[in-house]
Amino acid sequence: MSPVRFRGAVTSDVSAIVALVESAYRGDVSRAGWTTEADLLDGQRTDPDEVGALIARAGSRVLLAERPSTGSGQGGALLACCHIERENAQRCYFGMFAVSPGEQGSGLGRAMLAEAERIARMEWGCAVMAMTVIDVRAELIAWYERRGYRRTGEYKEFPYGDPRFGLPRRADLRFETLEKPLCAGTPA
Repeated sequence: MSPVRFRGAVTSDVSAIVALVESAYRGDVSRAGWTTEADLLDGQRTDPDEVGALIARAGSRVLLAERPSTGSGQGGALLACCHIERENAQRCYFGMFAVSPGEQGSGLGRAMLAEAERIARMEWGCAVMAMTVIDVRAELIAWYERRGYRRTGEYKEFPYGDPRFGLPRRADLRFETLEKPLCAGTPA
């Protein structure tokens, strides 16, 4: 993996974040990586209003991974992002995780997840990281399980009829909650 820099997103990053998330999950370009949802959902994965609101919300951070700039004064190339948010004093939510399709499989996703867990544990003092994953995404769930996440058996219905979450191509979609304790020494 080439060197990356992590930083919190600012409002001027919104359009680049939306483009990255869409490229990782929707349309033919997403098929270059393994995280595509193109066979499950059409439509949008996120939009500028949602991303802007996540950046502005208290107790929330959109974390970016970029390749450092080459000295031209410009920021580096955006490679990955995620959203973390404190749900309460002990629990943090992880979502909107996207890695550029060309970077998938490079170890960047693992490093991004580890950085999000570090922030939740060390900066926010949270003991648990939680997320929701579409439960038919067996390969993705297995990837999280290899990083210490456990299936909880807790499910949430997919928001059919709300195009902000995509246009389902199947009638059996639902979310499952995964959790990981953020104890010292827990492997990322």
